Amino acid sequence: MKASYITDLQKWQEEFKFFVEVTVRFSETDMYGHLNNTIPFAYFEYARIEYLKQLGFMDWSSTEMTKIPVVADLQCDYLQQVYFDETLRIYVKAARIGNSSIDIHYLARNEKDEPCFIGRGTIVQIDKSSGKAIPWDEKEKLILQEK
Repeated sequence: MKASYITDLQKWQEEFKFFVEVTVRFSETDMYGHLNNTIPFAYFEYARIEYLKQLGFMDWSSTEMTKIPVVADLQCDYLQQVYFDETLRIYVKAARIGNSSIDIHYLARNEKDEPCFIGRGTIVQIDKSSGKAIPWDEKEKLILQEK
């Protein structure tokens, strides 16, 4: 596995704590039963939102919420084939915390606990009304560092 955002593979994998499970649906595969190469991005989104909800950062239904996280970039590295009806664990972690951004890393493991695809992406916290980046406050930084 050769990804520029991973320096020590073993340590990188051990740092993941949070995950969600997904089962590959028929509609997410090609005519050979392989997972379509666009679907991992949807899995990353699902896992990222659940992760942020768990941290308390995603209460979009609140009218008091003035800031939201948005995706600035996203990449996926494919390691092996994934097939219809496989159950995957999609792991998420905050790898680097910036002033108003977070570098999020992803790891997808199959039922044999083998990595299938990995990825990373940057999210930026923005003001809902202006669309401009807003720095994380100290409480938010602490929450991100602990998880």
